[in-house]
Amino acid sequence: MLNTDLETNGGTGFPPAVEAFRAKVRHADCFLFASPEYNYSITSPLKNALDWASRGVNCWADKPAAIVSAGGNFGGGRSSYHLRQVGVFLDIHFINKPELFVFAFFEPAKFFDSDGNLIDADTRERLKQVLLSLEAFTRRLQNNKD
Repeated sequence: MLNTDLETNGGTGFPPAVEAFRAKVRHADCFLFASPEYNYSITSPLKNALDWASRGVNCWADKPAAIVSAGGNFGGGRSSYHLRQVGVFLDIHFINKPELFVFAFFEPAKFFDSDGNLIDADTRERLKQVLLSLEAFTRRLQNNKD
């Protein structure tokens, strides 16, 4: 968990596991955030990851991303919108469309097999469209930097 007492060098040095994670974030072209909704928000492990990689030099800055979520009545939409709010401060550039909210809490077997694999054909197609949109957006942003 985030613990600023573990930072060194005036807030620019981090524990080895954190440094390794930050390096992966820095070198990634884009991100797909896939997380369930928890108490109308993002999960603690996701928030922890966002926080560690934003300390010192913000590793998330200027990176494209997409969000998919699962939840109850709103399919994880509240957590997605909360993640977007956090992403504004972190300078993450989220795709706007398509959105993917999976209403999986009431009938999980409709969407996922016993190993957690997505099996619903409609949701798989919607996920494919999210990924294609993220790829196109990432390429567009990369081309604007050249």
